[in-house]
Amino acid sequence: MIFASISYLNLLPFQIFFKKRIKSTQIKQIAFYKKNVPSYINKKFLERKVDAAFISSIKTKKAKCTNLGIIANKKVYSVLVLKNKENKDDSDSNTSNILAKVLELNGEVIIGDKALKYYLNSKDREFLDLASIWYQKTKLPFVFARLCYNKDKIQIEKLAKEFAKQRVKIPFFYLKKEAKKKGISPKELKWYLEHIYYNIGYKEKKALKLFLKLAKKV
Repeated sequence: MIFASISYLNLLPFQIFFKKRIKSTQIKQIAFYKKNVPSYINKKFLERKVDAAFISSIKTKKAKCTNLGIIANKKVYSVLVLKNKENKDDSDSNTSNILAKVLELNGEVIIGDKALKYYLNSKDREFLDLASIWYQKTKLPFVFARLCYNKDKIQIEKLAKEFAKQRVKIPFFYLKKEAKKKGISPKELKWYLEHIYYNIGYKEKKALKLFLKLAKKV
């Protein structure tokens, strides 16, 4: 199986879970693109060079997907529009660039760990949290990505269900290591992960359907 993983901290619990499953089962880790951004992962997935991956929501309409995603309710802290900047998309993104347009926001879009670091360190607070604006308008959470597959349906669906049922504990040494890589504190990383969840239920499906409908207009 070729499994592609986004490198952002919001997927850290799943990455830990997945690595443990590889060690304990017959899953073959042929490639694990853990240092690539969503737009790159999307491209590889759509080219069918990747068997399964968390891909951007905007790319999931025709994909075969599980009920596992990267979701935030009310605030996400790592998907921002900088109000004091000129309008600019983030080349790492697909979904968030479209979401900013759907919400009619002006400014520079930044996503992922760099956006989280900006949020934690910024003093001027001249930015908007896209999940927060989305919630204000819809009263729904926002699904930024979804675990989808080109093959190995049974295996991927099983993985998704197993992950959904358990709460992954991140060892402190690992938390410290990943936080140091990103230039934040372990406490900040732990706090951030408390605002991310993964199970797609009724509200999340409703939100995703609404987003894809609105995205057509922009």
